Amino acid sequence: MSEGSGVEAGTVAVGQATGRGPVLAWGLWDWAAASFNAVILTFVFSVYLTDKVGAGLPGGISASAWLGWALGAAGLVVAVTAPVAGQWFDATAKRKVALGILTAITVVLMAGMFFVREDYHYLWVGLVLLAVGSAAFELSHVPYFAMLRQVSTPATVGRISGFGWSMGYFGGILLLLMCYVGFIAGKGDYRGVLGVPIDDGLNIRLVAVLAAVWFAGFAVPLFAYVPEVPRTAADPGAAVPVRSFPRSYRILWRDVRELWREDRRTVGFLLASAVFRDGLAGVFTFGAILAVRVYGIADSDVLLFGIAANVVAAMGALVGGRFDDRVGPKAVIVTALAGMIVAGAFLLVLSGPLMFWIFGLVLTVFVGPAQASARSFLARLAPPGREGQLFGLYATTGRAVSFLAPTLFGFFVWAFGTERAGIVGLLLVLIVGLFLLLPVRGNDVRGR
Repeated sequence: MSEGSGVEAGTVAVGQATGRGPVLAWGLWDWAAASFNAVILTFVFSVYLTDKVGAGLPGGISASAWLGWALGAAGLVVAVTAPVAGQWFDATAKRKVALGILTAITVVLMAGMFFVREDYHYLWVGLVLLAVGSAAFELSHVPYFAMLRQVSTPATVGRISGFGWSMGYFGGILLLLMCYVGFIAGKGDYRGVLGVPIDDGLNIRLVAVLAAVWFAGFAVPLFAYVPEVPRTAADPGAAVPVRSFPRSYRILWRDVRELWREDRRTVGFLLASAVFRDGLAGVFTFGAILAVRVYGIADSDVLLFGIAANVVAAMGALVGGRFDDRVGPKAVIVTALAGMIVAGAFLLVLSGPLMFWIFGLVLTVFVGPAQASARSFLARLAPPGREGQLFGLYATTGRAVSFLAPTLFGFFVWAFGTERAGIVGLLLVLIVGLFLLLPVRGNDVRGR
């Protein structure tokens, strides 16, 4: 940059393309993060907690319900801290530093899951590790999502967002295959080609360690190759640094009032996306649990479904990203949510492994486009230098209602005495999110 440009060496202006290298490095963080999403939260560790560790849990509340409430509590922490965190990331221009710290915390907690043995006395340790890890992981998306504008242009933000999501799914595919082949496949006291004993859940506990190493290793390129965002006059608190939480919330409240007066479309989208994203998260969080406990899929085979689900979700994200740049993200999201609701309704009344495979995969093909286009929608709306704050609000509004899917899932399971009833709670969240999105204007988002 020329002298006096106000942009330091090693930084890049928002909305300015940086080449394929930084895009790939940015996408590799999604690839790395698949270890938490696919292995820990969805297909392996959460199932281990509810089906093995929580087996024989005394009292009238199932381990599945406790898991839902623990994740709901984690969401409350994110809701309280995310907006001021995003504000600070913008004001100090330290998105990479914040992302590095939150990534490290998540990795350490994942490694700690090795100590959760197959005994219901360890259920509480597992729930705490999973809940705190989930909070750190969700907060890490605030600086990471804000970086989308640093590696894209208005004409490519949809496809790059879709590329990132697809990298996450493809990373999940490869890691799940490694876990299945190496640690889980087969029957008897020793599993996988490595012959790992299943006594005390050792094979699953080692999978958690592998997931932690995967996350740490593949996250590194982002920190090496994606430039930091420069500090600009548009940053909240740029003139006066944010020094305290009370001051941060005062600035936040001022900016939310300003947003409400000047751009209610953004407010409407934040509200709608908060609801439907919680439904998307619920589908992946409880999908594997339902597969095992409702549709009769074996513990070992649920990983095979996870691999297939990641394949179709990745392809959906890539195709959806192309349509996003052509017709706008709202049309992609509406189509995806409608498809998920229809597929979920079929799952509610059907039984057996085959039906779960068919309609479960139909449902997951729509998840990727909905997630990727939600991210690109907000990236198009964010003023330069304010991405972190808006994505902080994105996380906060999401987590402000993140109790919905887990709590409704737990409520319907408890009220009807069967995990199948939890599907009703997930469908209700998706339906409400869709109806909130319909009035949000989206036809002029393209090109912003």
